[in-house]
Amino acid sequence: MANRDTPVNGKHSKLSLYKSGNLVLKDADDSIVWSTKTKTTNGRVFLRLENNGNLVLYQFNGNNNPYIILWQSFDYPTDTLLPNQPFTRDSQLISSKSTTNFSSGFFKLYFENNNVLSLLYDGPEITSVYWPEPYLKTWEAGRSTYNNTRIAMLDSKGEFNSSDEFGFFVSDFGVKRQRIMKIDSDGNIRVYSLVDGKKWEVQWQAFTTSCKIHGVCGPNSLCTYSQSYGRKCTCVHGYKRKDLKDWKLGCEPDFLPCKRDEVEDYVELHYVEFYGYDIDYLQNSTLEACKEICLKDCNCKGFQFKFDNSYYNCYLKNLLYNGYQSGFENSMYVKLPRTLVSSFHERFNDRSRDTCPGDLRMPISRSYEKNHGIGSIRVLIWFGGAIGVLEILLILLFLYITRNDSNITAESYIPIGPGFKRFTYAELKKATQNFSKEIGRGGAGVVYKGELSDDRIAAIKMLKEATHQGEAEFQAEISTIGRLNHMNLIETWGYCVEGKHRLIVYEYMENGSLANLLDSNKLDWGKKIDIAVGTAKGLAYLHEECLEWVLHCDVKPHNILLDEKFNPKVADFGLSKLIARDTAENSSFSRIRGTRGYMAPEWVFNLPITSKVDVYSYGVVILEMITGKSPLQTQQVGVENSGRDQTLVEWVREKIKDNNEICIEEIVDDRTCGEYNPRTLNNLVKIALQCVEEDRDARPSMSQVVNMLLHPEIDD
Repeated sequence: MANRDTPVNGKHSKLSLYKSGNLVLKDADDSIVWSTKTKTTNGRVFLRLENNGNLVLYQFNGNNNPYIILWQSFDYPTDTLLPNQPFTRDSQLISSKSTTNFSSGFFKLYFENNNVLSLLYDGPEITSVYWPEPYLKTWEAGRSTYNNTRIAMLDSKGEFNSSDEFGFFVSDFGVKRQRIMKIDSDGNIRVYSLVDGKKWEVQWQAFTTSCKIHGVCGPNSLCTYSQSYGRKCTCVHGYKRKDLKDWKLGCEPDFLPCKRDEVEDYVELHYVEFYGYDIDYLQNSTLEACKEICLKDCNCKGFQFKFDNSYYNCYLKNLLYNGYQSGFENSMYVKLPRTLVSSFHERFNDRSRDTCPGDLRMPISRSYEKNHGIGSIRVLIWFGGAIGVLEILLILLFLYITRNDSNITAESYIPIGPGFKRFTYAELKKATQNFSKEIGRGGAGVVYKGELSDDRIAAIKMLKEATHQGEAEFQAEISTIGRLNHMNLIETWGYCVEGKHRLIVYEYMENGSLANLLDSNKLDWGKKIDIAVGTAKGLAYLHEECLEWVLHCDVKPHNILLDEKFNPKVADFGLSKLIARDTAENSSFSRIRGTRGYMAPEWVFNLPITSKVDVYSYGVVILEMITGKSPLQTQQVGVENSGRDQTLVEWVREKIKDNNEICIEEIVDDRTCGEYNPRTLNNLVKIALQCVEEDRDARPSMSQVVNMLLHPEIDD
């Protein structure tokens, strides 16, 4: 878009190409509002819109190269990238202010000085990077600063790759469609595909919860989100909206801050977090100490009181920005004059009274009257009415309690992904015939086969009772899992949460797990290779395309399920978080997770846990499929190694020749039927050995694994 902040008149403006080689846009008053500022020496130029969407200004050339590019629109994107359009260190995407106002907005996609592709909120008062997650170190976010190319591109098949090692596949990857990648006015990046030539549909987006985008509601405001009404902004109590037309300007105080002799107190906001702008940090602090310190500091607007790393910490805030509803049990204390604090509590009391049906107030006569018959009837009517109203209230209270067994506060609303059903425990008990059809069990719980009321066959996982989650946190976890949509991930249909019961309902897989089929003759080499590719695609989606950072932490053949056509689907993803969330950051875990033989060295040496632990486990699974040997099926090494046990990884590495060639005939599982291509298996073994490198930085990402599997010639 040319000159987006000062658009030309709708009539009598024109675009002209001069013989000098300059492409000029003039307004109705003949003033120049935009030009390419290009020149040519021979006057032979032409403008052409290419089939890829690039508008190119060419100059004829008499040399071997007949055309020279003077200017092209691909070098100057506005808010949209087209397939195969390079995004470089000199490029940037800037959002529109709204869906109807196309002038420059507050959100920008660009390469940061550290070579990382980033999203920036550049507001009227503040500037902050919000993607990748600012609280993560670069490598924890799966990015690399060690590059100097600064280039990214979305290809025509729907794969995006960036020089900082960020990449993803769109959900309709490989389907031939028109696509665009756009930074929308809400600050989110989305990839759209034109379906049936009629409708643009989202196939990937950086954020599913738009409230985590900085600046969407402006200062002193709170962002909430639900599937029914979408994103909603509200002012923090004690503040009023600045501009009724634009929420990005936020709210301003409805009181005089730091007024002398004003008694101040706090309003507590449950399940609310304000990111950034900490003026002080108190480690292992008490709530009273936080309150006292903030009251003494005029610049302190409030504080976040969070439980991190086994104790409570206090984060004092000088600004209230980026407020959103969190799924964690955090509390935000906002400092206000005591008169406003009391009105906050009164408002909630009024709200609770408004929920009661009818007016329960009754005038009671204190004067003695003789019984004249009519008075007795009136008393009976009043008495009967009061009893009736009381019965209605008790019935409503009973229905509410039986429907909500967990204690959820009014401020802990967590939306559940679309397509979910919340089952009752009785429904699932009936579907499984009193949980009698067990089809599997593991560390997370027991899986039962069941038939739902709509005749669908389902796998129903009952999580262990060791779960100490409330309903709000469980719903936050299950909503993350439910939004995942990939052909190589198990599809989740619903959940149940009643009292101590936590159950997840997902699709039933006819051929069971890969572990059950490895020793059978049902898998030929073609199926095994397809399983390797499909599993890699599923894990790549979990690591790099999910908006919440999802680690599997237990990749093994038991958690790779196969449908009736032997298509692989990764199961139990995210359940390590469902069992017991340790911290808000996925790079730190309080206990080792996984299965012996498939676990990366990071677990043993207490190193930060990243997506590379799943890469390691995937490599072990591939070696197990090729060799037919279990990771725990060890062999004795020779005398020179003191007779110690040899792992599967070590055994395979031993078979590599001096020229780094693998003797595939010595390691291949001869029980697998069908012919195999030695070149294909050699490539698969090499990839698996890269995945099981002890140094996690030497391991590829899962998207790189997918690329190496699909394009082995590139690796060669």
